[in-house]
Amino acid sequence: MTYDDDFPPLTPDAGPDGVRLQKLLAAAGIASRRVIEQYIVEGRIAVNGVTVTELGTRVNPETDLVSVNGLGVQLDATKRYIMLNKPTGVVSSMNDEQGRPDLSYFTKDFSERLFNVGRLDAETSGLLILTNDGDLAHTLAHPSFGVTKTYVAKVRGKMTAQTVALLQRGIELDDGPIKADKARILSDPAGSQTHSVVEITLHSGRNRIVRRMLAEVGHPVVDLVRRQFGPLSLGTLPIGQMRELTKAELGQVLTISRDGAEAQQSHAVRTADKSPKRKGL
Repeated sequence: MTYDDDFPPLTPDAGPDGVRLQKLLAAAGIASRRVIEQYIVEGRIAVNGVTVTELGTRVNPETDLVSVNGLGVQLDATKRYIMLNKPTGVVSSMNDEQGRPDLSYFTKDFSERLFNVGRLDAETSGLLILTNDGDLAHTLAHPSFGVTKTYVAKVRGKMTAQTVALLQRGIELDDGPIKADKARILSDPAGSQTHSVVEITLHSGRNRIVRRMLAEVGHPVVDLVRRQFGPLSLGTLPIGQMRELTKAELGQVLTISRDGAEAQQSHAVRTADKSPKRKGL
């Protein structure tokens, strides 16, 4: 994370009311206090974008942003980050007005009020993030931040390399042009001439976009799974199961969230600076 003249770094010393950095990071499970102290001496920890090397550094866990080895660390123990392998037939809502199966089934045993980051349509299974961190949810879900999602689709028909190239060049849909960041053919099931399995990566958040893209190029989707969301991968998590993000995964998504928020704020300030100044009457 870097800062420029528009955003001078906040002091990494929260004063006598702050908490010692090594105590907070040890409590967060990053490493033992002794190891954290070594990290500080080696310059591997930053607070609000500033590398700290003083063992007596104190921080405010409610306002200061801490990173270790370039990855964000969550100091707020009330935040939860859950990966769900959503089954088909479940709508991405916490309370479906039509009475269909929804995400409340998976969140009912949590004391925190969790919500989903983005959506998957009912017919699509795969990786969905549940959290109570609104800032992170906004950054990961909003297409302007460019967080990519990777899907594996079984489609009708034998897809060709020419069609893959078309998806990457871009096609026109009713709501505007769209192109895949990446696309490739994974297999033709059992040499089938009637179906193909393809992988497609994009950062658009438009409704049912993968299904609409593939239908437009003549290969309607039979089955669709989201395998990756940004740096997160579904791996071997079974359908209908959940798990907490690992510390490494959480560090990656926190870093994306913080960098995205910083870039957005920097852009807003620069835009305001370029706006015409109204003269006093």
